[in-house]
Amino acid sequence: MRGRPPGPEIALFAAELFLPDVYAEMPMPPILLSPLLKWSLAALGGAMVVHWVVKEARRINEELDQAKRVKARISDQENRPTLRRDPRTGEYRL
Repeated sequence: MRGRPPGPEIALFAAELFLPDVYAEMPMPPILLSPLLKWSLAALGGAMVVHWVVKEARRINEELDQAKRVKARISDQENRPTLRRDPRTGEYRL
């Protein structure tokens, strides 16, 4: 009667026997951050990104508004009717 072939549990057990214990020789344990600290850092990073995006959007909108004002000023001067003096009466008319 044949038995079942060894499963992955046996392979893991065998691998543990022949691999060196890496964590036993580490001079310092890894730094573990509490979930509260992780969430705080994520919120701080998100706030910094939002602040930067708002600042950039305001800067770009200011540049666009300034360009629009210059364009409006030029087009107003071109379309504005000028007053001309009537030679008979001496009055200025459109």
